[in-house]
Amino acid sequence: MKKILVRSGMSPLDTFSADEIIKRNAIGNNVGNLMYAYSVFRNLTTENVELVSDYYRTNPADADMINETYNAYAIPLANAIRPGFIPTLKKYTELIEKLKIPVYVIGMGMAFPYEPNIDSKRPFDDDVRRFVSAVLEKSSILGLRGQITSDYLSYLGFKEGRDHQVIGCPSMYTYGENIKIRDIELNDNSSLCVNMTPKAEQQALRFLNGLSDQYKNLDFIPQDMDEMILTYSGIPLLGGAVNTKVDNYPNSLTSDVYMNNQVKFFLSAPSWIEHMRNVDLSIGTRLHGNVAPTLAGTPSITIPIDARMRELSEYHNFPRVSIGEINDDTKLEDLLDKVDLHSVEKSHQKNYDNFIGFLEKNDIEHVYNYNSQGLQLPLETKLEKINLKNPVIPITSCGSYEMKERLQKSFEIMVSKQEKEKNKQTSKVKEKNKTISDLKKTVNKKESIIKKDEKVISELRLEIEKKADELKNKKKQNKKLMLKLQNIENSRSWKLTRPLRLMRQKNNNK
Repeated sequence: MKKILVRSGMSPLDTFSADEIIKRNAIGNNVGNLMYAYSVFRNLTTENVELVSDYYRTNPADADMINETYNAYAIPLANAIRPGFIPTLKKYTELIEKLKIPVYVIGMGMAFPYEPNIDSKRPFDDDVRRFVSAVLEKSSILGLRGQITSDYLSYLGFKEGRDHQVIGCPSMYTYGENIKIRDIELNDNSSLCVNMTPKAEQQALRFLNGLSDQYKNLDFIPQDMDEMILTYSGIPLLGGAVNTKVDNYPNSLTSDVYMNNQVKFFLSAPSWIEHMRNVDLSIGTRLHGNVAPTLAGTPSITIPIDARMRELSEYHNFPRVSIGEINDDTKLEDLLDKVDLHSVEKSHQKNYDNFIGFLEKNDIEHVYNYNSQGLQLPLETKLEKINLKNPVIPITSCGSYEMKERLQKSFEIMVSKQEKEKNKQTSKVKEKNKTISDLKKTVNKKESIIKKDEKVISELRLEIEKKADELKNKKKQNKKLMLKLQNIENSRSWKLTRPLRLMRQKNNNK
């Protein structure tokens, strides 16, 4: 049995409770991360291959253990190319460089503005280059979420089609080629699911938030961790209030959707998709908020707000409208008239075949090799044996017993987080003190070396001065000797010339 390690906060087979997910941050701050992890598990789990979650552990020191335990490492990534994720990307690079097994990147994307300047130099360019190069040493080609990411890697010097190819988001291939969107006849009793992003423009938030006034059979589907904490406990834990400064956003228990028990926070991808099968329409600014209904066959409308959503919604041909098409007079019926709710079906087969081609370029075994046998997929067999958790509803809509239990667990989480934060701060202080101590030792060592050097220099100076004095004395002695020698030579010269002088004198006297 082969074993593949998968980057994910939890396996689709894990049934963590809400408080456990909060403690572990098993959703990686956004429950949408569970969606593409579910797809990877479902597509790559075969009778011969078992997938295991790494629970977001990124430690280069694990390289030897991973090499010994696993046959490959699958790394599905969302918007990994962004400043906040670069430290983690660097850790993955260091780990991958130490691995001896294949490493597959399945669906990496970037977080750029809606109209990005691809040719603009960014401070993390070299970090991305090193990561991509490390992966290409362990696999044939990287799978990217969209064309903008592809253009960026091409700008960094990697070749499209050889080093990387666009495959979209793997979550869209959860059920292979089987996507069939239902029709809708909208009325005031239609069931709607709304998803929102706090960073969206106000005209979009006003429109989406206002839908609950007309459609009473509506649910708000939040995705962020702080929204999960708000829904579960009623208060943010060791953090600011949930998007409290964002207008027209459900950011407190006093928001209409919370007060009316119209909020559901899902704890697994399968339960999320299953719920969407009974919904008439989904709309919003969240990508996976609209992937879930698409997989369930439910019509959706996506409102892209950045390059990340733009490249994915374009590649998968989601029914979509731009921010500019929404104003204070916009009605939901107006948007339905602007989109083709079945557009995603028209490109899905081609996209799916491209995805399978990517897997096969990397020699990755997948379940669709066994489709012709008509067998139930291995992951589905395992899922039938477990009970998935129900979505979390607002604490204010719970019975007194559950409310008490949630508050107690929330208190325990808060204390645990405070303790961890305290230990973290203590650790930082210890590390800082150690650094200061090490610096003092280094300074003292250098001062000792300097003192020794100064002593040596002083001794050399004395030696030089001594040598200089000796040289000076020798010069004096030499001068005396020279004078003596000169006197001797003068005296000798006088004696040698005396007979000649006497002869000259005698001749003169004659």
